[in-house]
Amino acid sequence: MSTSTETPSPSARRGPAGLFARAVGLVKRHAAELLRFAGVGGVAYVVDIGLFNLMFLGLDWSEWYAKIISAIVAMTVAFFGNRHWTWRERRGSAAAHRQYALYFLFNGIGLLIALACIWANSGLAQLWPQIFGTDLAVNVAANVVGVGLGSIFRFFAYRTWVFRHRPELAETPAA
Repeated sequence: MSTSTETPSPSARRGPAGLFARAVGLVKRHAAELLRFAGVGGVAYVVDIGLFNLMFLGLDWSEWYAKIISAIVAMTVAFFGNRHWTWRERRGSAAAHRQYALYFLFNGIGLLIALACIWANSGLAQLWPQIFGTDLAVNVAANVVGVGLGSIFRFFAYRTWVFRHRPELAETPAA
């Protein structure tokens, strides 16, 4: 009979329970970083949704142009928040313009994810206009599904390629 202090064997860590335990461990290890990222993202999300709806509903712009403009403005807000708060210890000597170029690239991919969700909603609106042809459905596609999927992608892209650890701050293996 094994005790709770033993390390599980590699075969015991496989499967859904092992994956769940690994995911929980990752969240615990990066909790502070995730919270800062979520805070900055929350502010940018409000900017994104506010501008999108102002342009889409208030000014009668197409959902495509409204999403592109609102995402670019929100991306800029989020860049400064992430650079100066979420990953401030990773700034190092990396030039801001290099970080912004990478940030813009990965946000472009995130925007394409949101636009793909708008496109999918447009296709569904052809089949079920009473459900997917509404302003609410466009908002859900662009600002819930699209932004949600894009945020998952962006979190890992930012921490891996944009706001990298400085070499002198990288973890060293235990002796």
